[in-house]
Amino acid sequence: MSPATQAAVVTGAASGLGRAIAHRFAREGIRVALWDVDLAGVQRAAAEIGAAARAFAVDITDTAAVRAAWVATKAALGVPSILVNSAGILGPSAGIASYPEEQWHRVLDINLNGTFRCCQAAVPDMLSSGYGRIVNIASIAGKDGNPNVAAYVASKAAVIALTKSMGKELATSGVLVNAITPSASETPIFGDLTDERRAKLLANVPMARMVRPEEVAELAFWLASPACSFSTGATFDISGGRATY
Repeated sequence: MSPATQAAVVTGAASGLGRAIAHRFAREGIRVALWDVDLAGVQRAAAEIGAAARAFAVDITDTAAVRAAWVATKAALGVPSILVNSAGILGPSAGIASYPEEQWHRVLDINLNGTFRCCQAAVPDMLSSGYGRIVNIASIAGKDGNPNVAAYVASKAAVIALTKSMGKELATSGVLVNAITPSASETPIFGDLTDERRAKLLANVPMARMVRPEEVAELAFWLASPACSFSTGATFDISGGRATY
């Protein structure tokens, strides 16, 4: 399948990894629907890309909104054969004994349930066409855990598990589902990084630097392409050597 014949949905595309992935796809001629709750931000990102991009304000905690956005995307760009679930939040930093329960639910609803909602909207059309690529942006924290961000870690571990389940379920359908586990990058999810916070984030990274969004985008592009033909339900590490499994 030629990139020029494909359309993709990228969530969380107003900034960070999602924005970089949308740019990478567009450079290959893929038509890109940029989904984000931040309408102004996603409109700016789409304007950077140009005619190949369309901006959609989408709240992925709202099932009806996700399904409506999928229908609107099909009308604007054609049926997407690629879905990248990049939208996510870090949530508060707090010990488990004091972690706010409402924030626990919010982080899980965006990071995990939002990914589920988008997959559920996309899969029927992909199955109908016999081809699809779903890339879920998880986190290295979902593999080895980070203290004081329990909801984020739990949500990303669950995204990895969801990917494994979907990969096996859809393995013979032509729809492949994989996850990426980046380490920390200088993107808005982490806010303004002090030297102390940066040092903590890099303490377990043997390459001693942040991952660049463009590096994650390269991996996402391969996983979303026909060249990825025999990997599904898998987790692809991009953490500068931090991962131990």
